[in-house]
Amino acid sequence: MKQFKVLYLASEIAPFAKAGGLADVTGALPKALKALNQEIRLMIPKYKFINERKYILREVIRLREIPVTINDRTEIANVKSAFLPESKVQIYFIEIGDFFNRSGIYIDPTTNKPYPDNAERFAYFSKAALETLKILSWQPSIIHCNEWQTSFIPVYLKTVYQNEKFFSGVKTVFTFHNLTSQGSFSTETAKLIDFDESQTGEGGMFNKDGQLNLTKAAIHFADFVTTVSENYAEEIIRDDSMGFGFGELLDEKGEKFEGILNGVDYAVWSPEKDKFIPSRYSADNLDGKKENKKALCGRLGFEYKENVPLLGMISKITPFKGFDLVVEAMEELLKLDIQISIHGDGDKELINDLLELAKKNPQKLSINMTYDDKMAHLIEAGSDIFLMPSRYEPCGLNQIYSLKYGTIPVVSAVGGLFDTVDNFDEESDEGTGFIIEKLAAKELIKTVKKAIALFKKKDKWLALQKRIMAEDFSWEISAKRYVDIYDRLINE
Repeated sequence: MKQFKVLYLASEIAPFAKAGGLADVTGALPKALKALNQEIRLMIPKYKFINERKYILREVIRLREIPVTINDRTEIANVKSAFLPESKVQIYFIEIGDFFNRSGIYIDPTTNKPYPDNAERFAYFSKAALETLKILSWQPSIIHCNEWQTSFIPVYLKTVYQNEKFFSGVKTVFTFHNLTSQGSFSTETAKLIDFDESQTGEGGMFNKDGQLNLTKAAIHFADFVTTVSENYAEEIIRDDSMGFGFGELLDEKGEKFEGILNGVDYAVWSPEKDKFIPSRYSADNLDGKKENKKALCGRLGFEYKENVPLLGMISKITPFKGFDLVVEAMEELLKLDIQISIHGDGDKELINDLLELAKKNPQKLSINMTYDDKMAHLIEAGSDIFLMPSRYEPCGLNQIYSLKYGTIPVVSAVGGLFDTVDNFDEESDEGTGFIIEKLAAKELIKTVKKAIALFKKKDKWLALQKRIMAEDFSWEISAKRYVDIYDRLINE
């Protein structure tokens, strides 16, 4: 396999900074690329909360006091270096002005609103990354950008830096993970980030719905665009409610737009290795799963009942994730002999409805709104069934985690859920989970009942658990597809 120099940028990378699933992806794919002999380096903002001692961040003398100028405003960048844990993947932390010396990543915890200068913050990060490359004299073949926070790179390379010899021949890949977050700002922002103001008007490359749209900018300027599952890529073009108006633009990219399913880091998400669960287990010996269910019930205040299925959910509590259907269906679900654990935060009205139901049914329903990584692992390991009735799910990771943990997924047929879960057929004993055919409360209840019916057939349930635990969604498969894209770009 050919080797390429790849700079990989993201606004969050696990374990250093995490606001959502993006961090899990960006913390894992680079390691898989490194394992395929790619020369890869990472860059991330140096947030205030990143523990320099814990992660052994080191000063790099020549990467101190780097001037970065945008719109005649100069800020000073200082860059430190470390490695992704348990790897030899080098990562650079860019501190610039006071942009990242704050408590939150994107949102101010004191107001619970996005920082008003988010566009400028990440514009300076992106330009500082390019300036850092020049000082390092390390010229990548590919710069792989993630989400709108790094969308500036493809634009700057073809505008501000178009005549710089150092960046000649450098190709860009832009991956968007979720189109619900696009980077929309007032058109006046263009001047502040050195974007062509003439392209913010109607019909301009940066204009969408009357605003400056950074995702649209990146799609226009990137040499290749990817998203996080094949089915999601098709949905965006086919269904405007999924594509948020990007379908035509992405369709025009033709062969330069692909969906590549996210993988899973099985060093972190595997019941045989999981450091967060009380009892490790495998497909050959599932006794540990029972012990984890006991531990989970203890945490939730439930009585442990071996023959009563425990349903888990770890999700943002929003209509996008199907929680309006969950609320509608909950009273009927609670009439069944089941227990339900919901872990997540989101829409206050939906949460209040669920909390009211939990008060009335404390031995059947638990709502926990404070995200806890250890608890998330315990829910995967201790639940019998994992429920994801999403209306919109670009890739989804919890259904893939569930397969590895022998926790049967019940999912809707959208995005990456469609790509990763096959509907179970009892006659043939084929399939890996249960598909909610139509997104309606009645269908959700009907599908959960099918899963419960199989749960009571212990031999069939055990056989299904063992089979799904053998499914392989490791990052190597996805990483090879990315290397193929790099190869095609460099040799076109």
